[in-house]
Amino acid sequence: MGRMFEEATQWFDLFHYHYGLSLYPKFKDLELLKQLGKPVVMHHWGNDVRMNSIARLHNPYVYTGDSPPEETVRRTLTTLGHYFSDVIVQDYEVLPYVEPYYRRVHVIPLAIELNRFTPAYPSLAEKNPLVVHAPTNQAFKGTFHIEKAIEALRKEMPFRYNRIEKMSHEEAVRMYRQADIVIDQILCGSYGLLSVEAMAFGKPVIAYIRPDLLPKYVGLPISIANPDTIYDVLKDLLLSPEKRLQAGLAGRSYVERQHESGKVAEQILKVYQLARTNTG
Repeated sequence: MGRMFEEATQWFDLFHYHYGLSLYPKFKDLELLKQLGKPVVMHHWGNDVRMNSIARLHNPYVYTGDSPPEETVRRTLTTLGHYFSDVIVQDYEVLPYVEPYYRRVHVIPLAIELNRFTPAYPSLAEKNPLVVHAPTNQAFKGTFHIEKAIEALRKEMPFRYNRIEKMSHEEAVRMYRQADIVIDQILCGSYGLLSVEAMAFGKPVIAYIRPDLLPKYVGLPISIANPDTIYDVLKDLLLSPEKRLQAGLAGRSYVERQHESGKVAEQILKVYQLARTNTG
């Protein structure tokens, strides 16, 4: 991508960067774009900017071990603040890490193409429900706590459990579609792409949403659990086919309202327009 950068500047009018990275070492491409008057937008996703000192203010469970050192994050954001006026974050959990460094920060939800997700709502007749968890990073997702609760519950009631790992995204999505309950992340304090895809399939989802952030997610139907409550929350869903179905129906509706790719694209286009206006 670095080798094609010069040609790209002749063809493209705006550059949308991700994850606090750019194409050249020391962000030299950003300086070149600034000289050319090309608008730029940065998109931060979470682990690239999550700082332990800030995260711990509202969340005793959060794991930041896969983020860069805090000093590195602050130095990078300070540099990027010289080039970007408009920045996107995926949710309100990410917002406070970057807000002091940029003129405008836009919270825009994750986007999915809903036509790829035909709902497969949990059956009221299922007596042996399938629980699915996909730990892309076990320490970040809280897999230890989840599976501890699962082992305890296996002694009390019948259900199946699949940990989804070491498979393609397409294979994983097929597994989500078969699930009766999907457990996402129970440490971070917000929900991720797994939650969105599971809700699109009409599945009840378990994740940890920080109490202070709940008002930001109007109508969010996720069952909220942290390491202290995952046993009780999962048990409640396992015992109630009706709750599983209602949560699945509400989840699909929520994704249609908040995460449909066309609606999200409209929000991003508005950010592009702001970036262009600011550059011009």
